[in-house]
Amino acid sequence: MNSLLKRLLSGLPWKHGLFPLVAFGLSVLGFAGWLGTEGQSPSDLTVHEWGTFTAIAGKDGQAVEWTPLTGPTDLPGFVEHFSAVDFKLGLRGTIRMETPVMYFYSPRETAVSVRVAFSKGIITEWYPRADRVEPKDVIRNTSLGQSQTTGTIAWNDVSVSPSLPDEFPDDGRANRYYAARATASSPLRVRTPRGGQQEKFLFYRGVSASQLPLSATVNPDGRLLIKNLGPEEIPSVILFERRGEQVGYRAAGALTDESVLDSLALTSSVDSLCAELEGILVERGLYPDEAHAMVATWRGSWFEEGSRLLYIVPSGFVDKILPLSIDPAPAQVVRAFVGRLEIVTPATARAVATAMASHDEATLNKYGRFLEPILQIVGGNNPQSAQANRAGR
Repeated sequence: MNSLLKRLLSGLPWKHGLFPLVAFGLSVLGFAGWLGTEGQSPSDLTVHEWGTFTAIAGKDGQAVEWTPLTGPTDLPGFVEHFSAVDFKLGLRGTIRMETPVMYFYSPRETAVSVRVAFSKGIITEWYPRADRVEPKDVIRNTSLGQSQTTGTIAWNDVSVSPSLPDEFPDDGRANRYYAARATASSPLRVRTPRGGQQEKFLFYRGVSASQLPLSATVNPDGRLLIKNLGPEEIPSVILFERRGEQVGYRAAGALTDESVLDSLALTSSVDSLCAELEGILVERGLYPDEAHAMVATWRGSWFEEGSRLLYIVPSGFVDKILPLSIDPAPAQVVRAFVGRLEIVTPATARAVATAMASHDEATLNKYGRFLEPILQIVGGNNPQSAQANRAGR
């Protein structure tokens, strides 16, 4: 028995053998308290994550296979990439998982390990440097739909350090990546055998051949039929369209079964939609500065030319195809993912066909990485034919 416990017991009346019983009881309580504070204390760690699942709907309304990694990278130069660049550019899947960022909050220095798996997919970019990214080798079949790959990434030694200064890498160029740092989350220091790196969050991207929890089909009358394909309610659905400087959107609320959405009047503003999206994300559990950081990161992409559905991905779907493991387990984990499903409407088909015929590069460039699958959907071409059409325009 230590001296402090003896002093506490010295003032008690010791009669009828009470001392041994009390001493034993206090010793047990002290041991249990030691376990509670040193071994099994409730975690005061909080983790919030946001990201985007991007896809494009085919004629049947479901996500088609496409090559989402074509075109120049939009990431800072210090971000880590899958080593086989040529392979990555030919990678085909249904979902482009874009910029999940994982924030950590703790009042004290805390060491954690993090592991994420991606069903039917691979991790293609990440930062800080990870301890393990698998698969390590090139998958010879670049169509993820014909493989059973489950990509993983692991950070084994992450220090959540609230006292660290906000000093993060910068490649000297303006980049939307940096908008994600504008939160009150704790800085992180990640240690690997190749050295340590500091960032405001854990970041990763990938491609998967998984199917979406919803479909969207353009009816002959021009209205959009959306169906919930999963067991969970889709918390929020927004239809958006942009033609030049004119934009329109309609928030359709939650989707439990199916719904038909009328075509849009292009009389809205991007600013009002951004405000509405931030409110929806806060309702899903993000802090206001996190919601603002997410919308600021994606404002230039979500609201570009064309038509699309923006929707909140059900939590069960996220956890199923993107299981997350954190040790020790946080007291709270919030994962808010926005789905982006491109819709090839008659207006989009006409715009692309006209631009192809007139070699209007400016218009075609507005559709960027989606141009190849749009050509495939409109013309019923295979991917090789669509790529050849684009190359010969």
